[in-house]
Amino acid sequence: MNNEAQRERVFKALDGFRIELPSWGFANTGTRFGKFLQTAAATSLEEKFADAGQVNRLTGAAPTVALHVLWDLPNGVKDAPAVKALAEKYGVRPGSINPNIFQDQEYKYGSIANPSAEIRAKALAHLLESVEIATAVNSADISIWDADGSSYPGTQSIRRRIEWTEEALGKVHAALSPAQRMLVEYKPFEPFFYHTDIGDWGMALAYAYKAGPQAKVLVDTGHHYQGQNIEQIVAWLLHLGMLGGFHFNDRRYADDDLTIASIDPYQVFRIFHEILSDAERAAGVAFMVDQSHNLKGKMEAMVQTVVTAQEIWARAALVDREALAVLQNKCDLVSAEELFRGSFFWDARPVVREWREARGLPADPLAALKASGYVEEAARQRGARNAGSGASYA
Repeated sequence: MNNEAQRERVFKALDGFRIELPSWGFANTGTRFGKFLQTAAATSLEEKFADAGQVNRLTGAAPTVALHVLWDLPNGVKDAPAVKALAEKYGVRPGSINPNIFQDQEYKYGSIANPSAEIRAKALAHLLESVEIATAVNSADISIWDADGSSYPGTQSIRRRIEWTEEALGKVHAALSPAQRMLVEYKPFEPFFYHTDIGDWGMALAYAYKAGPQAKVLVDTGHHYQGQNIEQIVAWLLHLGMLGGFHFNDRRYADDDLTIASIDPYQVFRIFHEILSDAERAAGVAFMVDQSHNLKGKMEAMVQTVVTAQEIWARAALVDREALAVLQNKCDLVSAEELFRGSFFWDARPVVREWREARGLPADPLAALKASGYVEEAARQRGARNAGSGASYA
């Protein structure tokens, strides 16, 4: 492939690449042990929208903001007009709506699978309100992470909890408008350490099938056992038409929520390759960042994340899939792997810079952020509020 053909392919790929930013990624968040406060962190929903708008202006690839209901819309549907006004003001739209059924004290033994019918009803009511919020702010996706589970053998009925979870997700699906989707996330452990009610992609897939045709699976790249082949999961879900979206991050041990590709960029490349190999089925798949910038600066980390994702997406777009298929059919292992790895090792940065300049974007978004003084001004305006929030524990 000559340079001009490479350029055309990368430009086309980047023109279609979009990744959603999480509102909570701009605020002071931490681990279960505590948090380290940053003076420039967002302290209000408006500041989160302002930060997200700035990242989108610098990168041209992040036009939506994921919202967490209890953290961003504490008054529920009543907050929808304010959210829409902020979207108009800062040029980024509300993205996925994320219910919170893991934070309240009542959920100590579970939410939608709690043995208490009263607590299950409360959790379901919150999920249904989240659908109403999504409708009010014109959001298509309700993204559900169900943290329920147990920590000791014999302390809960796994079978009954399956039934309770099925029942709740079925009712949420029934409340969706025709344009909406319910994305079912999974996680093998944490906060519970014996069993999790939606512990892997097979369970999430089964729940989604049971709920109905507007339910899909959400893959968080940090929510897997060590060594699990995530791109194979992606290929299966695409094949079944059940891949709804991603939460992108990276990890060294467990769900570390590190910035994308900071540990294993080859894994991100392999995942992107599978998506680009099945473009028709992947057309509706939503990409979202889900990271905890506890040490890195919030804005710097978010811009770095989007830029990195763009560069790896460009590399994956350059895989010559027709030639690769020929080599695969011949079982020419070394040549096939070298062709594949060649795209991964290709330096996409010069062409991505060209794309940015051609689209009226800064050639180097991180440098542009630094030169703008945005972070310093945010720290000046927000520093006192962040200092006053205290070093609380999660």
